[in-house]
Amino acid sequence: MTGFWITLIILLLAAIALFLRAGWRQREASSGDRDRLNTDFYQQRLRELERDEEEGVVAERPEMVRELQQTLLTDVPQQDAATIHRSSRWVLLPGVIVLLVVSVGVYLKTGGLTQQTAFVSVQQEFPALRARVMDPKAQPLTMEELARLQLGLRSSLQNDATNLNDWAMLGRLGMVLNNATDASQAFEHALQLAPDNIELQQDYAEVLTRSSDPQDNRQANILLKALLKRDHSDVRTLSLLAFNAFEQQQYNEAIGAWQVMLKLLPAGDRRITMIERSIEQAKTDAGQQNSSLALTVSLTPQAEKMLPQGGVLYISVSDGVSPVPVAVKRLPLSHFPLSLTLDDSNAMMPDRLLSAQHQVQVRVRISRDGSANPQSGDWLGLSAVTPWDGHQQLAVEINQQQP
Repeated sequence: MTGFWITLIILLLAAIALFLRAGWRQREASSGDRDRLNTDFYQQRLRELERDEEEGVVAERPEMVRELQQTLLTDVPQQDAATIHRSSRWVLLPGVIVLLVVSVGVYLKTGGLTQQTAFVSVQQEFPALRARVMDPKAQPLTMEELARLQLGLRSSLQNDATNLNDWAMLGRLGMVLNNATDASQAFEHALQLAPDNIELQQDYAEVLTRSSDPQDNRQANILLKALLKRDHSDVRTLSLLAFNAFEQQQYNEAIGAWQVMLKLLPAGDRRITMIERSIEQAKTDAGQQNSSLALTVSLTPQAEKMLPQGGVLYISVSDGVSPVPVAVKRLPLSHFPLSLTLDDSNAMMPDRLLSAQHQVQVRVRISRDGSANPQSGDWLGLSAVTPWDGHQQLAVEINQQQP
């Protein structure tokens, strides 16, 4: 940074010197041109007087010569020459000030001083940020701090392009910051340094899998299959392969990879439930799932007496854990008991299907004015949380009022 400011000052001084030199030369040239013209005029008049005297036209030549000399001295006063020269230089001062102001102003506007200052700040913070991210007991970095760490890593790698750990860290930071291009380029550099590193290949495959480019997805699939040939029991490779296949709608391949994972994971592993749900989701998307919930809804005598005219029946199915329904159905009031069926066509969100659940809880509510939001006094019924394999039949009785 010091070298930058020294260079900037030198350039400004050089520009000022060139400006002053050009101004002085112009002033001196202007003064010299005037003096030469007066002298030439004086010499010419002398020659004319000599001719006139020879021809007898002029009789008083000495007096006329003295008048010419006096005129020349009046045009070029020697006593004021130094003053004129000094004042001509001070006239250039406003130009120097304007040059400085314009140069500094243009740089502040377009020269990237703010970015340069921020870059210097990042370089100063980089060692501390790097130490924090490497310390598992330290406070986690914010997204802004991670971005500054990424910039510091790039600067460091310009001086040491063979640092494998820094390339790997830069790639993982790109993944965290959702910058697939930077992450992909970083892992490519890292793999050039360590082409047989399995963990780096898995990271690179994950970046390609997340990419929105189908060509990247296919490249990731090829890379993951090659890794799987080297180690059939690598859970991370199987997980990435399953996700990649699922994203490419190759559901049978995804299901196969997930099923192998289930055999490898120890009992009680928290990932088992998620994998089972993923398998159900893949089966549903592949049209291999044919599950439905058969439901019977009844009323207590008291609720039946208070049925509103023009009321609406809302039926929602949840997993018994999250309050967000996985399936919803809206029906006008009719005769009770009521029998109906719910399936994946009633799903609230495409990524949370009824067929992918392992337990369900049904809530039935009668809305007096058709509002989807529960209101005080609405009659409702709630089932118990029930294990579900996709083919159970449940019964719900509407027997209580909304507080």
